[in-house]
Amino acid sequence: MFAIVETGGKQYLDVELLEGDKDSKVVFDKVVMIVNGKKSKVGQPYVAGASAEGTIVKHDRAKKIIVYKQRPKKGYRKKQGHRQGFTRVMISKIRTSAQKKAAETTEEA
Repeated sequence: MFAIVETGGKQYLDVELLEGDKDSKVVFDKVVMIVNGKKSKVGQPYVAGASAEGTIVKHDRAKKIIVYKQRPKKGYRKKQGHRQGFTRVMISKIRTSAQKKAAETTEEA
C-alpha cells in the first residue's frame, strides 16, 4: 500500500522543512491518492478522511545548485549557490476513513 500526499506544494517524502525535532510524529491530512493492490482511491482534490502518519528521520540540505547570470558584451557576471533545506520523513501508517472509524471504536471499548 502506498499513498501520495501533498505538503509544501510537493508530492514526495523529502518535503520542505517541517517544524519538529528528529523522531517526532507528523500527520499528513492532504492525501491525493491511495493505492492498495488493485484497489485505488483518487481524491478530488484529496481523499476524504484519509491521512498518513510518519516520523521525522532527519533535517538536511540538498546538493548545491549554481545560479549563474551574465549579460553578453557588458562585463556583468554573477555566480551564486543555493542549498534548499528539506526534511526526510518515514511513513509508518496510512489510514483511510474506514480504518479511522475502526480505530476509534476500539479505543472507546
